[in-house]
Amino acid sequence: MEKKAKIIATLGPSIYSETKLKRLVDLGVDAFRINFSHNTKGINKIITKIRRIEKKSGKKLSLIADLQGVKLRIGNIKDNNQKIKLNQKFIFDNNKFLGNDRRVNFPYPKILKRLKKGNKILIDDGKFLFKVVGKKKNSVITKCLSHNCILKSNKSIHIPNFDIAFNKLTSKDRKDLKIAIKLGCNWIALSYLQNEKIILETRKLIKKDMGIISKIENKHALKNIKKIIQASDSIMIARGDLAIDIGHSEVPKVQLSLIKKCSQYSKSVIVATQMLETMIENNTATRAEINDIATAIFQGADTVMLSAEAAIGKFPAQAVSTMTQTILSTEKYKKDHIEDFKNLIITNKDPVKSILLSVKDIAYNPNVKAIIVFSNSGKSAKLVSAMRPAAKILTISPNINISRQVSLLWGVQSINSRDANGWKDMMTISKEIIKKLKFVKKNDFVIITAGLPFGKAGMTNMIRLYKVGTK
Repeated sequence: MEKKAKIIATLGPSIYSETKLKRLVDLGVDAFRINFSHNTKGINKIITKIRRIEKKSGKKLSLIADLQGVKLRIGNIKDNNQKIKLNQKFIFDNNKFLGNDRRVNFPYPKILKRLKKGNKILIDDGKFLFKVVGKKKNSVITKCLSHNCILKSNKSIHIPNFDIAFNKLTSKDRKDLKIAIKLGCNWIALSYLQNEKIILETRKLIKKDMGIISKIENKHALKNIKKIIQASDSIMIARGDLAIDIGHSEVPKVQLSLIKKCSQYSKSVIVATQMLETMIENNTATRAEINDIATAIFQGADTVMLSAEAAIGKFPAQAVSTMTQTILSTEKYKKDHIEDFKNLIITNKDPVKSILLSVKDIAYNPNVKAIIVFSNSGKSAKLVSAMRPAAKILTISPNINISRQVSLLWGVQSINSRDANGWKDMMTISKEIIKKLKFVKKNDFVIITAGLPFGKAGMTNMIRLYKVGTK
């Protein structure tokens, strides 16, 4: 049984060797994330390795460029590791030199000026808490309120109940966007957005065969969620920053709500942050972590993501293996209880969605073994994936970047092939693919869907139910 939910692994020193990258792909990784919040020097060499693995394995691999956005971060720390004691005074300032156990650079002078006595500053995805107890001209004096506080370079900053308007790409994001395009990234992930404005701005700057992932990390995004979902190709539930902003106890219900909304609008959804956090240091997961992955799959997530577990963890291969096995176990249960997990799709009188819903209904017949989707733009592949059909989904696209992009979607096996030049040619290509499918036998059925006329990215308007072995 092949898993249908996909796995993203974040690139980092723990997996930079070609042997380790290949091992992760063999264990179930479908996409790699480049975190532009950290140093990306030499990343082009890593991508060359990934594309070599892709060519040898025949498995299309997505690349995701995760832009920094306005996520605030402290400066560099001496030895990348400084311990701050409980109740110790600690300074955040404008000085750019290396931080130590008494102070660190806070590279946002306008925000520094607005901070007041009593404000709280959370560091490293909320792990460590500091409270402002005094101010000087270019710094704030805080008290550390956390036990075992260890600060590292460039860790995130969050200031509760402190609004910062963010409606445009930063200069860094614009530069990184150009780099991402040159690197051949298939997805752009937008961080800390508050509404759809940055999505629309980004859409004008990227290629048509690139997708946009909107990361939901704050209460402003939740207020504007409908427009954000509609403007995006995919949604990432970034639970670390989201939990800090809305409270940890609110995240489970928000996660379920977002997955349902994305399903209704036929948009894929990624669940991220601390899924296997303990496996950064340990070779086994906790029962709670296994349950967290399973819950995301039960709820209908397309994709789950590994961050530090893959990038800097001691056991990246074990983390991927754990994730894959959990997905397979959960999906087997869902398959055996399929009536409990059918998706509710809003068609809004959309004829294309109505056509593809009929594909889903036909595909529940046990004699239907596969759905072949001819998709120049990737739109049809995304819609069919969102329907969650029981049969295997095979997408055909002449555009290698579209093939890589849709490989991130639930249940999709992506094939890069020439486009059909007519009805007969479509059947010729389909039959060639069917011959290679070991699970499809003579007299089984395969659904073939495409948009006419061929050769143009347009709407899906054709379905054929083909009996294998017939002309």
